[in-house]
Amino acid sequence: MKSYKGKCSCGEIEFSFEGEPLNAVFCYCKECQSHTGSDKWFGLWIPTDKFKITKGTPSSYTRIADSGHEVHHNFCSHCGTTVCAEITVANFYSVPATALIKHNFSPNIAIYAASAPEWAVFPEDIPKYDTLPSNMGGI
Repeated sequence: MKSYKGKCSCGEIEFSFEGEPLNAVFCYCKECQSHTGSDKWFGLWIPTDKFKITKGTPSSYTRIADSGHEVHHNFCSHCGTTVCAEITVANFYSVPATALIKHNFSPNIAIYAASAPEWAVFPEDIPKYDTLPSNMGGI
């Protein structure tokens, strides 16, 4: 089974996961915009039992998602890089593709497009949804 490794910007926190992501998502929700300082988050959805922190101890910030369930954002307290967001309602981590040491992932869906700023650019070759599609577990 293929494995992937990633880290925060300063290297204090390292992580890994096994297997292919459940999804590769551009999320344009307001929380992701605020969290990234950009128009979107590029998250790889990794089952919780396939993801692990391999070095360091991240700090955590918890917010309540649209579903009413908690989302735990885990980040490096030294450089501020988010290393994962635990999506408790659906039992996976959203891991930033950009924090991986090597990857060739591309997004395959765009969600919460209605919340995107008017200047946001969307990939033309993937499905785009104004909110979260109902078949995605109500996260």
